[in-house]
Amino acid sequence: MANDLLNLWHKMQKVPAGKWLFNKMIGFKVPYTGSIGPRVQEIRPGYARAEIRDRRAVRNHLRSIHALAQMNLAEFVTGLAMTAQLPKDARAIITGLSIEYTKKARGTLTATCECEKLTLITADRELIIESILTDESGDIVSRAKATWRIGPKR
Repeated sequence: MANDLLNLWHKMQKVPAGKWLFNKMIGFKVPYTGSIGPRVQEIRPGYARAEIRDRRAVRNHLRSIHALAQMNLAEFVTGLAMTAQLPKDARAIITGLSIEYTKKARGTLTATCECEKLTLITADRELIIESILTDESGDIVSRAKATWRIGPKR
């Protein structure tokens, strides 16, 4: 079940600096998400992994990565994982977000998401997808849940 996002990801892997270009395109297409400078590392149907570097623009006054930068990254990877398998005749919109912070976030953060496989989408339904953010040592710094409403295009 190929789709535009996944097709673009695969095409960009074949060109020099393709991953960098893909990330720049994402930042242009989704400016708010682009503001945290996410670097997509992997996308496949139902799975995504992306990271952000620890830099001044994403820090809070405690010199750790801001709570909303973490939430932004978490929501972003849930959207990638879900969208990478969404049929062309379906659509999705986020309707809820929640996050639990478990450790001060410092250094490069990696967000991963694995969601259930989508089958034929014939009616609206909610899909709750979890994203886990880890630091460079592999410790979990936050866990987020994104609620997506998916359904057929009307």
